[in-house]
Amino acid sequence: MSKTSPFFQPSAVASSDSLAVLHLKRDLLTPAILKTYDDENIGYAEGKVTTTRYGNYPHSTLIGQPWGSQIKASKVDTGTRGRVELHAGRGAKRKRGGSSTSHGDDPINAGEHVEVQVRDDEAPEAKEVRTPVPAETGFCHLLPPTPEVWTASLPHRTQVVYTPDYSYILQRLRVTPGTEVIEAGAGSGSFTHAAARAVFNGYPTDDSLGGDAEQDDQGRDSGTGRVWSFEFHEPRVQKLQEEIRDHNLDGVVAVTHRDVYEDGFTAADGIDAPSTKASAVFLDLPAPWMAFRHLKRDLSSPLNPSTSVRLCTFSPCIEQVQRTVSALRTFGWLDIEMVELSAHRIESRRERVGLQEEGLRGVNATPATVDEAIGRLREVEGRDRSYHHGMTVKALNATFGSAASVEGSGDGKRQEREGYVSKQQRLQNIKEGQSNRKLYKEGRLIHRSEPELKMHTSYLVFAVLPRAWTEEDERRAQEEIQKGSSADSVEGSVEPVSKRQKKRAAKEQAAGDKDVELEMKWQLEGWKATVRNRGL
Repeated sequence: MSKTSPFFQPSAVASSDSLAVLHLKRDLLTPAILKTYDDENIGYAEGKVTTTRYGNYPHSTLIGQPWGSQIKASKVDTGTRGRVELHAGRGAKRKRGGSSTSHGDDPINAGEHVEVQVRDDEAPEAKEVRTPVPAETGFCHLLPPTPEVWTASLPHRTQVVYTPDYSYILQRLRVTPGTEVIEAGAGSGSFTHAAARAVFNGYPTDDSLGGDAEQDDQGRDSGTGRVWSFEFHEPRVQKLQEEIRDHNLDGVVAVTHRDVYEDGFTAADGIDAPSTKASAVFLDLPAPWMAFRHLKRDLSSPLNPSTSVRLCTFSPCIEQVQRTVSALRTFGWLDIEMVELSAHRIESRRERVGLQEEGLRGVNATPATVDEAIGRLREVEGRDRSYHHGMTVKALNATFGSAASVEGSGDGKRQEREGYVSKQQRLQNIKEGQSNRKLYKEGRLIHRSEPELKMHTSYLVFAVLPRAWTEEDERRAQEEIQKGSSADSVEGSVEPVSKRQKKRAAKEQAAGDKDVELEMKWQLEGWKATVRNRGL
């Protein structure tokens, strides 16, 4: 492989011809293959541009930026003026007012749509890319591709396996670097990308791809792992193969168009297939029990004969689970277990309540105490009284002239002297004082679960197929058992085996230690008596 996949070893900055993800908001992410030129010949003056509802982002503003950077949107003319859409094999719809045909200036037909057929040999020559101009609003964050980010941003061709599911599945299947995994029902490729990262331990060499690579004691390619993915729907296979090539995963993932119910997971009926030695199997199929007959211990089996094989099926209905479990028992699978996942994300934040938070974002600007509520009521009543009083003074002045006087005409000035502040001034003071406050320490720490979580509700069935067991393996096991039994019998003659014998031995040892202690005490007393008799 000439280039490492960004899913395995992302670079420090975004580079051309690699995948990047634009994070527009919490639940909206857009993937893009960064290009230094307009590969689709759409005709933007800024070159290749990713257009979103939150702004337009020329790729020239993304390439070379560190991951996690905030990128401002740019001003891009997304209309048809001065832009020619070129699509191989089909015409491009353009408005009449923006076309260069003879009817382009016809005011009667303005606004109609026409089909402009553009041939491939009429493609315009590459133009110099214009320097993008930042827009006043709109921004995104540039994220590196990971299986988690890809799952949240990929185009859904089928229901996908979300992160809470595939992370648990890979853990239960004991997938580690160097493992070979069979996946049937690739769909949109969510589990495919996650499994590729889990098994990756370097790219295979040319010899290993040809089948002559050196293998370890478990029969796997030394230092490498593979994902053998199968899909029945041919258009989905073609799209997934294209994504695998764009993401530089083709050295680790092999996507095959096949009906595994009939043709299985190895070469059959003239269909070429890789020679797999998988120790983990994931089946996302409507009827997984129909594929179990191809997952047996025989000469044409795709399973690793040197290790136990772990299997997981992904089924939305309990009736499918019942038939799956029954078929697994028939074909000799053990440790069968069904699991249903229900994950919730917990949000932890500080909740700030009080009138001192008025005008700030993400707070509850309501009175926190009775005193705050009474103070706000007095403020509102005073403002209303001042307003009505001012209106009365204006009406009297208009009727009787400026010589008219009304009792309490100085209330407004008195309020100013007493420190009365308008709402606009109060909000301005709160914003100015925010810089001197430690907001991360204020408020009450609360925990709240996310109302909904994107996760496909299905039942997971796990099972284990023991390794192939021959008569020679049975003979060796019997010999090991006999050696262990003889060793235990020799050791048992020296040390007690049962708890009662161990307790009795402990008591005897404690009694012996006590006798030694008394004997030493008697010897000491005798020595003292001898010393006294001699007058020393």
